[in-house]
Amino acid sequence: MRFKSAHLFLLLSVILHSSIATGLALALASTTANATSPASKTCTMLQAQMGSEVVQFSGAEYNASASNAWSLFNAQNKPTCIVFPQEASHVQTAMAAIFHNKIHYAVQAGGHTAMTGWNTVQDGILFFFSHMKNVSYNATSDTITLQPGIHWGEALTQLQPLGVAPLGGRLGDVGTGLLLGGGLSYLSGEHGFSADSYVALDVVLVTGQLVTATATNQYADLFRALKGGANRFGIVTRYEVQAVHTGDASEKQFFGGLILYPNSSAEALINATQRYVSKVNNPRASILMAFSNSVNGSEITSTHILTLFFRGPSLPPAIFGEFLEIPSIMKQLSALSYVDANNILGAGADRGFGQLFGASAFNGTVDQYRNAFQKWNEYTESIKDSLFGTVLAFTPIQQSQVQAGRARGSNIIDPPMGNYAAVQVQTQMQNGLLTISDQVQAARQLLFQSMPRTPGLPLYINECDASQNVFETYGRFEELKKTYAKYDPTRFNVQFTDGPIGL
Repeated sequence: MRFKSAHLFLLLSVILHSSIATGLALALASTTANATSPASKTCTMLQAQMGSEVVQFSGAEYNASASNAWSLFNAQNKPTCIVFPQEASHVQTAMAAIFHNKIHYAVQAGGHTAMTGWNTVQDGILFFFSHMKNVSYNATSDTITLQPGIHWGEALTQLQPLGVAPLGGRLGDVGTGLLLGGGLSYLSGEHGFSADSYVALDVVLVTGQLVTATATNQYADLFRALKGGANRFGIVTRYEVQAVHTGDASEKQFFGGLILYPNSSAEALINATQRYVSKVNNPRASILMAFSNSVNGSEITSTHILTLFFRGPSLPPAIFGEFLEIPSIMKQLSALSYVDANNILGAGADRGFGQLFGASAFNGTVDQYRNAFQKWNEYTESIKDSLFGTVLAFTPIQQSQVQAGRARGSNIIDPPMGNYAAVQVQTQMQNGLLTISDQVQAARQLLFQSMPRTPGLPLYINECDASQNVFETYGRFEELKKTYAKYDPTRFNVQFTDGPIGL
């Protein structure tokens, strides 16, 4: 026994050490190859220029940042190096080198996109804004200045004692990239898309040039393109936005919360959602209707969540009465501060799951909503073995939101005047699942084809699939193409960073 054990130990040692040696040889060969790659040479040059705190190849901060992305599919990529800008000049220097050397790159602010590749890069350079997270309020101009690394939860908490807030998102973990996609807020009915609050933007163009864009200066076309143009027009290093006076923690300017419904109420909720979208025109009212399927083995459990808010002392029955009367499991309704309202659904910081989005847009009859609900359920059933869960969500876009944007010079999305619903499908894969199967991809495409947008309505780019040509649904698509050609005539961005298609 002792001989056999010793022999086994020796054999395992030989195999193990042989494997280690082979692995080390491969790693050294890979390192040598990587060290001579254009990306590695560019990173080495940038590190010599800006220092090892700003440009990192490895280490704890590198590892945490490389794997920070909300979607697990994006957390797998390993950049050649990560640039941690501390000021705009760092972005300029790095972007100029990336442009000159034709290096693939990505930018991550909050990291909350579900579009694979849009905020990470394999074997390229990643900008990560964890060292640019300041927020401030200027009472004279009544504006808020945001650096790109701040998350909405952080911004709202820091500004609440001053009684002001930016138009941002609805989850605290989401970052400023939301603005570049337009952005939806509980305040959008009054003030427009979140990007409609822009006052001035500092933007680093693909060449490394830094410009300040406003609605009235020589970069007014760029200013509007950044209201929905996503990551295609440069890297924003400073957002100056109009402040919204939402009150401090003691001023409960909002009433609302959430209602949890059983699946038996689904039909009534579909009817109520369609009627709300088509009929409600009160800018102080806001809802998010989310139908949810969670998967446990072969079982699918369906529960549905409505978040509803009104900027006032109570929920007017004429607006919310139908939802309040539908049989529910739980109601959590009270007077709220704006920070309270944004915390209702949590921060949205859960990681470790592959995430996928898809978008549509409706303004039709209730049959359009029923069809989407049916197709979404069929979709969930068809790929349940791969799922943690799915969500079908409706965000009403009121005419007042469209009007507010046009009053501030319009955005590049430019929806038609009238009410409609931005429709989102979220797919959350099983924990730890690292790849998207052909079956899942086919099922998703079938779903998108089965619930087409109403002609003339724009898709919401922050909740789309990477295969959807969102830009061509914009009211100002032709203008967007011209602006892109002006600021990126060599088409560098679309060749060297992942993002929306169509330009």
